[in-house]
Amino acid sequence: MFRSLSALTLVASAAIVGAVTLNLDPVNGRTGSYLLGVPEADRARAAFLKSRGSARVTTVPATQLAYVQYTLSVGVGSPATYYNIVLDTGSSNTFVGTGKKYVRTSTSIPTGEEVNVTYGSGFFSGYEYIDQVTIAPDFVIRNQSIGDALQSADFEGVDGIIGVGPLILTEGTLYPDANATIQTVTGNALTQGLIQTEVIGVYFAPATKYSQANGAYYGEITYTPVTQTSPSSYYWGINVTGATYGNEMVIPGSYAGIVDTGTTLIYIADDWFKTYQAAIPGSYFDNSTGLIVIPNRPCQPFVPWTSPSANKAWGGEPGVQYGYVGPLGAFSGEGLDFIMDRNSWNGSTRSIFDTTNNRVGFAYT
Repeated sequence: MFRSLSALTLVASAAIVGAVTLNLDPVNGRTGSYLLGVPEADRARAAFLKSRGSARVTTVPATQLAYVQYTLSVGVGSPATYYNIVLDTGSSNTFVGTGKKYVRTSTSIPTGEEVNVTYGSGFFSGYEYIDQVTIAPDFVIRNQSIGDALQSADFEGVDGIIGVGPLILTEGTLYPDANATIQTVTGNALTQGLIQTEVIGVYFAPATKYSQANGAYYGEITYTPVTQTSPSSYYWGINVTGATYGNEMVIPGSYAGIVDTGTTLIYIADDWFKTYQAAIPGSYFDNSTGLIVIPNRPCQPFVPWTSPSANKAWGGEPGVQYGYVGPLGAFSGEGLDFIMDRNSWNGSTRSIFDTTNNRVGFAYT
């Protein structure tokens, strides 16, 4: 069954204990097959992510905004106006105004810079300001650079984005100072002494599990350094040394990919996906939904989903089991050969993004 997510834990500390925890709010008003098209949108996002390594591009990949399901409530200004914005590890600009308009207060200082960011889907343009950002009542970031989106497209149901990707992704988004970078919210929090190390932990879980676990994790955090393989190295990229499904070797060696909160499912290189699908007898790729169909019998260790509401949302057929692993849209060996998504861990793993030590960590919850 596809898991309905209702909370995340954002960790802005070297230790989980005492961390700032934020709830996710669902985007309301979406009915019918509102997730139909997600796989194609995710593959388009992957293509944008890869383009970073081929040339200097002004397009910055981010969340597939038309399919965003959950947002954070973040305050801007003093007194704070609260906006429902998307947390994205695949981009680094922070802005508001695509839904609820940016409200200038005594803390809003214009920088004189224009800002323009084109995403895998949608865009925004406007002016950059220095302002105060309230993450939680006792976690207020001062002098944070944010964008005021005067023009935008494809941001239905959200007010903006808080980007927590690498700093380099902000380069080329300002004018006239096109070579400038914009400090991220976590970078400023570190500078201002609100955190001791620049670390964010993301944990998506169903409401029932979240209430039981209270956002906790169990056991040690396992870290791996950010890869040096381009273009994965521009993002939260990691190396894997191989992967199997059952007795089949799906990823036959060391390859690079990324961990990305802005992608909905898990994607692997097309040649690997072919091997993976062949290892599941009776499975097939459904072109109408863009998802793999899993036979209606136990298929360990795979956990498919099926429910009337989930299948309808994805444009699927009632009673059919669909999987959350899909083809990336390109063959392996291109430097970004897999994407580990924001929620297909089924609420069992917390992802840790450690800028200070340039590494990514995982912990069971």
